[in-house]
Amino acid sequence: MDLSGKLALVTGASSGLGEHFAECLAEEGASVILAARRTEKLEALKARLEAAGHTAFCVKMDVTDPASVDAAITAIKAEFDAPCDIVINNSGVGYGSWYYETSEEDWQSTLDTNISGVWRVAKAASKALIDAGKPGSIINIASITAMQPAMMSAAYAASKAAVDHLTRSMAVESARFGIRINAIAPGYYKTAINDAYLDSEAGQRMKKRIAMQRFGEYQELDGALVLLASDAASYMTGTTIVVDGGHLLMPL
Repeated sequence: MDLSGKLALVTGASSGLGEHFAECLAEEGASVILAARRTEKLEALKARLEAAGHTAFCVKMDVTDPASVDAAITAIKAEFDAPCDIVINNSGVGYGSWYYETSEEDWQSTLDTNISGVWRVAKAASKALIDAGKPGSIINIASITAMQPAMMSAAYAASKAAVDHLTRSMAVESARFGIRINAIAPGYYKTAINDAYLDSEAGQRMKKRIAMQRFGEYQELDGALVLLASDAASYMTGTTIVVDGGHLLMPL
């Protein structure tokens, strides 16, 4: 599924899944725009991609700040004279705590990043596509916690459930413009957010509740990512693809 000639924005590209998604899209031929608050890490990724013969551009973006999102989209338009064909809404945070012990600050931070941030980026990117009269593909990163409760994850799970439903709501509204909006719901992959937990005794117990008896590898998300980004999914919108090793299939 060739993405040559496509311009792809990846938020939260400074580490983890976002970094991997940027590398994957670049390898498929897309020009990638790396967005995050920490631009020094983006520059290192940009250098690696360019050394491999890919086109990359860094932009500072704080998805919790509407002005920052708008400024980033404006900077992309100025650099490439075009809107983003592909948007990966990947920025996210998570704090492990019981809901009754979660601070107001952590609750608001989770929702502002994980759901309001998705809406802000999708809004700005969609308006740019509509103004240019171009179709596009927006891919939101949800989670299986949107569909199945997990202990000490109330704020995170609630935010990802909102992403799951927001994806469908936006898909209905944007379809007439040729803008497809879908989501990927990963199961458990080792990232900066959950690395310590998955290495813990509790994390190892949870691994036994995954049908495939292991955590996922980043590259196992590539198929869903590239499919949704490409024209091969031209008749898919409002869909959430679960990539979890059969975790949600396990009986109680």
